[in-house]
Amino acid sequence: MKSITINGSKREHVGKVATKALRNAGKVPCVIYGGENPIHFSADELSFSKLVYTGDAHTVVVILEDGNKIDAVMQDIQFHPVSDKILHIDFFQLHAGKEISMNIPVRFEGTAPGVRDSGGLLSKNKRKLTVRALPKNLPDFLLADVSELNLNDSITVADLLEETFNILHPENQVVCQVKMSRATMSVEDEDETEEGAEGAEGAPKEGGEAKAEEAKEGGEAKADS
Repeated sequence: MKSITINGSKREHVGKVATKALRNAGKVPCVIYGGENPIHFSADELSFSKLVYTGDAHTVVVILEDGNKIDAVMQDIQFHPVSDKILHIDFFQLHAGKEISMNIPVRFEGTAPGVRDSGGLLSKNKRKLTVRALPKNLPDFLLADVSELNLNDSITVADLLEETFNILHPENQVVCQVKMSRATMSVEDEDETEEGAEGAEGAPKEGGEAKAEEAKEGGEAKADS
């Protein structure tokens, strides 16, 4: 998994006044959990752009002023309800021999024949999946190749499994599937209706031919008399 470096400074004060002053200075207050003690630090808001405003998953290397380097992953982020500025970020420290759970994006690749040839729609049921693995085995993304999906075909969690990580969802969980579109269903319904109507027009009413013959014979008999 790709890693992003964040240069930060330890926070000596964590109260509301100090936090407000940091934000006014264009910095984001952060905390790292998972070690012996929480580590409070701050960094420029621009430092988090590649981490926050992207669909890819990343780990983080936080480098503090004292030279201490901490491997971590983002666990939680808070935004201002109006300005969308980053208010606070929580990180969790990584340890080389300890597994961690992380939300990993699903990347959809290819064109499904059921969409291209049959007018179906690709339904993306899960855009992220929770993966548990050692930090070195965390994938950047999970690849869902839809190039062989026909109508009513699907890709499940079982199709994305690998030996290096676990996906914490049922194996029969549908990740994506090709469904019949409403337009296609409407066309098929219209075709069935037209076929039914043609059948009704072409078929004679029960006993109709016999009655016609009877009427014809009766008319001939009257003429003879």
